[in-house]
Amino acid sequence: MLQHNPELKSKIDQLWNKFWSGGISNPLTAIEQITYLLFMKRMDDQDREKQASAEWAGDTYRSLFEGMWIPPEYRDKENAASYAIDKSTLRWSEFKHRQAEEMLTHVQSRVFPYLKDMNGSESKFTRHIKNAVFIIPKPSLLVEAVKTVDEIFEVMEKDSNEKGQAFQDIQGDVYEFLLSEIASAGKNGQFRTPRHIIKMMADLVEPKLGHTIADPACGSGGFLLGAYQYIVTQLAIRAGNKELVPDEDGFLRTSVSAGLTEQAKTILSKTLFGYDIDSTMVRLALMNLMMHGIDEPEIDYKDTLSKSFTQESCYDIIMANPPFTGSIDKGDINESFTLSTTKTELLFVENIYRLLKKGGTACVIVPQGVLFGSGGAFKALRKLLVERCDLKAVITMPSGVFKPYAGVSTSILLFTKVWGPLDKVTNPATEHVWFYDMQSDGYSLDDKRSKQEGCGDLLDIVANYKRRSIECDTDRTKKFFMVPRAEIEGEGGYDLSLSRYKTDVFEEVVYESPSVILDKLITAEVGEIDEAELANIQSGIVRELLELKGMIG
Repeated sequence: MLQHNPELKSKIDQLWNKFWSGGISNPLTAIEQITYLLFMKRMDDQDREKQASAEWAGDTYRSLFEGMWIPPEYRDKENAASYAIDKSTLRWSEFKHRQAEEMLTHVQSRVFPYLKDMNGSESKFTRHIKNAVFIIPKPSLLVEAVKTVDEIFEVMEKDSNEKGQAFQDIQGDVYEFLLSEIASAGKNGQFRTPRHIIKMMADLVEPKLGHTIADPACGSGGFLLGAYQYIVTQLAIRAGNKELVPDEDGFLRTSVSAGLTEQAKTILSKTLFGYDIDSTMVRLALMNLMMHGIDEPEIDYKDTLSKSFTQESCYDIIMANPPFTGSIDKGDINESFTLSTTKTELLFVENIYRLLKKGGTACVIVPQGVLFGSGGAFKALRKLLVERCDLKAVITMPSGVFKPYAGVSTSILLFTKVWGPLDKVTNPATEHVWFYDMQSDGYSLDDKRSKQEGCGDLLDIVANYKRRSIECDTDRTKKFFMVPRAEIEGEGGYDLSLSRYKTDVFEEVVYESPSVILDKLITAEVGEIDEAELANIQSGIVRELLELKGMIG
């Protein structure tokens, strides 16, 4: 990870500073433009690697940069061939040697359009990147950025060779670090979920190869990536990889570079689904997964709460941190929802329930108000989770987890769908709910979010969740305990707030008697003196203390 590679982190910081001083100060815009450069560089490198590998194996490989390319806008013209461009000129290794002005014009008018067109017109990548714009404004900025990207790749290669970390993993880390620089909440209440929280959630739901996995508000694709890396790690362990060591958060993780079969890679690329209503985030999610080795991610631009999104009972696993704020236009809400509300934090949870197959499991972050809100829609949602789902766990997180983006208090809901929306519930699905009071996630809870010693409660949560039992987890003074459904139902409110069930422990403090405290104060003022000397003191604070002592005896 980049925390252990100051040289690589420094290079990325330099790149940020160049964009900032070059006039691109919006972090999201800068990330997009940097991403395009990383793609151009990686596309050239991967193509050369595949060529070399094919030559060594005696196979045939057609390079992405072999032959001629006609830009889409000229393909229907009679003289289309006259607009053809030699693909070899579109390589990073070729255009980076051009003069500044010429390089900028060439990348803007030829290289970037080719990047957008390279996967074919039917590709999701091509479809979602078609409206993207290359907006690096100055030749000097492009030259400096290209130089720095080359230096970043050199450090990654060096790290890969010297430290044994796979290049794909380092490249993914770099991209994750870039995404972490988005330090402000989005207009729709979006903010980046800390990766160590995602890792914990993946360990809780345990996705498997072949599971259909979705995030209906995927942002930059962090949850899909978390599920992907968990699955790949488990495959590596089963294949006998004994070299994996816990990362800085205590979790075992590797990436595609650990060795995926082509069949496994194909299955993974076809079983990870992400949707978002922000076209920029869709592009970032696509590129995030592609940077980590998934060639054709199933990421799409969709409003999953709207009438136009008709999917139902499709997924085995859903991991999500849906938007907490705002509301949707009442006229556009999917008519299949039963909750009478426009609050997105409630509608998303019901939508996740509907999207799950029977027997499918969801792990969802919600604002804590969802757990105890008194409105009718709040109660109806909690009743749905308790009766139609097996609500397995409620994990309460400290309010600093999402700093510096927001200070909102959040919880994780873990549930499995048992009854469908149209089924008659003959027996409520939940028997007991496991509660955990997370007090530390291994990072400081201020805006800096500095790494602390240890992993906080994360590994403890995973371990104790997996060995939870009705018989053992009865002590409500501990961090975790079980609560029966009957108690949660209460008077029909289905309250899921931790404070309702946790027993607070008050530590008894024994204080010294007032006379002893006064003796110590007097001694501190005048030192050790006998009674006769004490009687001669006529003024000041000591006299007042003596008078007070005489009053209390």
